[in-house]
Amino acid sequence: MSTPANPAPAQLLHRALSVLTQMAPAAVELGEVFAAAGHELALVGGPVRDAFLGRGSADLDFATSASPDETQQLLARWGDAHWDIGKEFGTIGARRFARGAGDDAADVVVEVTTYRTDEYDPASRKPVVAFGDSLDGDLSRRDLTVNAMAVRLPDLTFVDPFSGLTDLAAKVLRTPIAPERSFDDDPLRMLRVARFAAQLGFDVEPATRAAIVDMAPRLDIVSAERVQAELTKLLCAPSPRAGLQVLVETGLADQVLPELPALRLEIDEHHRHKDVYEHSLIVLDQAIAQETGPDGAVPAPDLVLRLAALLHDIGKPPTRRFEPGGGVSFHHHEVVGAKMVAKRLRALKFEKQVVKDVARLVELHLRFHGYGDGAWTDSAVRRYVTDAGPLLERLHRLTRADCTTRNRRKAKRLADAYTDLEQRIAALREQEEIDSIRPDLDGTQIMEILGIGAGPDVGAAYKHLLALRMEHGPLGTERATAELTAWWEARQA
Repeated sequence: MSTPANPAPAQLLHRALSVLTQMAPAAVELGEVFAAAGHELALVGGPVRDAFLGRGSADLDFATSASPDETQQLLARWGDAHWDIGKEFGTIGARRFARGAGDDAADVVVEVTTYRTDEYDPASRKPVVAFGDSLDGDLSRRDLTVNAMAVRLPDLTFVDPFSGLTDLAAKVLRTPIAPERSFDDDPLRMLRVARFAAQLGFDVEPATRAAIVDMAPRLDIVSAERVQAELTKLLCAPSPRAGLQVLVETGLADQVLPELPALRLEIDEHHRHKDVYEHSLIVLDQAIAQETGPDGAVPAPDLVLRLAALLHDIGKPPTRRFEPGGGVSFHHHEVVGAKMVAKRLRALKFEKQVVKDVARLVELHLRFHGYGDGAWTDSAVRRYVTDAGPLLERLHRLTRADCTTRNRRKAKRLADAYTDLEQRIAALREQEEIDSIRPDLDGTQIMEILGIGAGPDVGAAYKHLLALRMEHGPLGTERATAELTAWWEARQA
């Protein structure tokens, strides 16, 4: 008998029972604390969904009838530490340190939120929070039915008013209430649909998808910080492609990342250039496949690498030119793309270092192909390493991922060429400090030899010696001094 593609709800219940039993001691005890004080408590959202998927969670989310002040008092007694940073939204957090010894012992982290509803003022970018009075009402404001399931505590009663378990078994994403109302209350939920498509690999239910298409412009009222947080979670999911396709196909990307759908260039009748959008998704997939484990050079998930892989060609649409004879060119698209990336990521409020690193990778992603045109000098290899700096390992992976040709010979030739470059880098590393190249003389020595004080001339001399170091490798103090003196005399002539 063949195994069904999707597990039945009964199978999921059996699976969840096993996971919840492991979670239960701390959760049930917390439920008893709230019940003794006359309040309801239920495990909600992600931990419940994940239990049905066979995944445990050390971070537990609860909903309660207690007010934030009452919750804070109860958690202070239950846990070893607590915090109220989310109190204005009704959320209090707490940590209980591991009880007992052994590898299985772990801290328990909980967040407890007062039953609530929230909605947007049409003129505001922030949701208006209002506390509710029932668990069902609280679950109705959740983004998706698969996240609108709960387990009442301490008696472990399963609550599923919107058939989330059925949708979980069918691998479908659907809103608990009419999608138009749900998205109108909080437009960010549309992005969360795309994010969960990436995280869970589920399909979007047709009515939910249609509502997103109609209401995508409503995202304009959501703050850039909230949008960026969702995009980050989407890109760091196991399969970002699925979520990105939802963004593009529904029009959400036009609102938050318009450079992505712009990659869907019309393919000319002779197919002389690639579908840049599909190429970019493939590059992203291939870059993800090259991420490493926690102890490797590029631990997964690497947000910088993934952003660079997705956006490396966004400079192509504005630089596309149709050449005589039917050819197509994208001259300097890497330079244009780097500027576009920096502008978009800044608008989305990404951290400054992330913006800088992604833009630099986009700018450098074609550099290897220039070196591949002829014999590589040691100077060229040094400049490649120096220009990449701490991004070198990511650049290695981005460059390899950027090869999506179906021509096996060409693909092998490019891969072999890049392997050769990596070997050249390794060989130079053994001979010299290629990762931190400095001139043979420092600023103090330059001033001493030339008999000058600090100023622009020292910087110019430093750059000259650095260029010589790049070109010829280590010069040694004697030769560097002679080169510096000759340069200075020519400059003064």
